[in-house]
Amino acid sequence: MNQQGRIPRVLTIAGSDSGGGAGIQADLKTFAAFGAYGMSAVAAVTAQNTREVTAIHEVPGEIVRAQILAVASDIGVDAAKTGMLAGAGLVEAVADTVRELGISNLVVDPVTISKSGDALLRPDGLSALRQKLLPLARMLTPNLPEAEALTGRRVVCLREIQEAARRLLDLGPACVVIKGGHGRGDATDLFFDGRRFVLFQGERIRTSSDHGTGCTFSAAIAALFAKGVDPACAVGEAKRYVAEGMRSATRLGSGHGPLNHFSGWRRAR
Repeated sequence: MNQQGRIPRVLTIAGSDSGGGAGIQADLKTFAAFGAYGMSAVAAVTAQNTREVTAIHEVPGEIVRAQILAVASDIGVDAAKTGMLAGAGLVEAVADTVRELGISNLVVDPVTISKSGDALLRPDGLSALRQKLLPLARMLTPNLPEAEALTGRRVVCLREIQEAARRLLDLGPACVVIKGGHGRGDATDLFFDGRRFVLFQGERIRTSSDHGTGCTFSAAIAALFAKGVDPACAVGEAKRYVAEGMRSATRLGSGHGPLNHFSGWRRAR
């Protein structure tokens, strides 16, 4: 429950994953694990499994907007997160609606490429993301390749990651966490809010059950925002949750399998 004694209400605006490991499906599982009520606005329907994405159907921007308005006008939204938004039209529709509703606890996961390497965001969508959506975000959660795509610069060493965080903050979000899962060595994430850098250390977990880690991480932060947790603490808790889900996952499929989203549900609640 949040401070008003009401269950936290969290909205995901993202693509649907038919394999259940990422996107809307992963987000809703994560919200439930954190004791929040999850709602969804489906921005794309994908046909995918643990190996590949075989088809993508974009939902028209006006239908995505209608979904957001429907739940916000009746149930209410304490926090929201975005995931896969395939092109500029969708990004702009979402940004306009979020601004209109005054959703301040917005987590933007700038999904560009799937775990299997399939492109999920067109170049026009990346530009719209920078200009329209990032200024509305309370938290931006790129991985290293996404940070490179958004800044147009190489991001490898700590100095480059710190510089990328500064540049990303200049685009408008209140804070940013650059995830280190695509780097070498330990999986260390860098948090920056314009005042301080915080490193969140984590061992690299050797597993094929790593599909949807980014979606799950950003969804956990959104759920924690809805519960009144501050950004740095939310990052630390979300990182622990993802790691636990990877360690306890049961192997499913022959490619990148899903996490166990409910391994620590009693603690997360």
